[in-house]
Amino acid sequence: MGKVSGWILCTALALAGCQREATVPWQSTTLSPEALENLALPMFLVDAQAAARYRQEGLAFRQQGDMERAIATLKIAAALDPRNPEGQVLLGWTQHLAGFAAPAVDALQTALSYSPEHVPALNALGIVYLVDGQLEAAVDTHTRAAELKPDNEIAHYNLSLAYQRLGQGEQAIAAAQTATELEPGNPHPWVALALAHWSAENSTEATANYRQALGLDSRYTSRDYLDHLEQAGFSQEQIAATEEIRQASGL
Repeated sequence: MGKVSGWILCTALALAGCQREATVPWQSTTLSPEALENLALPMFLVDAQAAARYRQEGLAFRQQGDMERAIATLKIAAALDPRNPEGQVLLGWTQHLAGFAAPAVDALQTALSYSPEHVPALNALGIVYLVDGQLEAAVDTHTRAAELKPDNEIAHYNLSLAYQRLGQGEQAIAAAQTATELEPGNPHPWVALALAHWSAENSTEATANYRQALGLDSRYTSRDYLDHLEQAGFSQEQIAATEEIRQASGL
């Protein structure tokens, strides 16, 4: 091979190598998470005003007891403005009330994916986990809610119920005590505190705290009334234990 041919060959190889290593400008650009979100859902597809109207309609359906139409309407609201945590929370909570735990979790986790520190979403998700028997997840979620908002009575109250079911008596008592201090006029935390003490085999404190609840709501004298505690996050076993406390209180 002559010198000229060899030089040409080396030059060609060098150019080829340069071409292989060259990068296209757009390939080297890293998009921010916000930019990626905007690509996934362009702002022109979001209709916040229409979503607000659908949320109001969905809430009205729920108040009328028409859960099927409420959920369908709230799904439209969430689709129109998916980054709005209030819409996702309203949808998730309505699905929870209708007994659909899995989609409720999905909606509430979607809310938290956009607003990780949205306390109402954490409160709602923690309750869904609690009622569904996912106790460790309930504790983790409500603990986060209490960390973000220490005066969050809902989180402390539900932590007490979760800890009691997990057999963690001291934590159950402490959480319920905090809940009673934050909202002394609500009988539910007092019943939770009575239950926590009862599980710790302290019947004196249990009956004393139950009477505190009774002083706030005289309906706690009735066994039939205790069934409403299921709507307040109590399990059937916890309601049965509360009946034992009621009887021990001489009611």
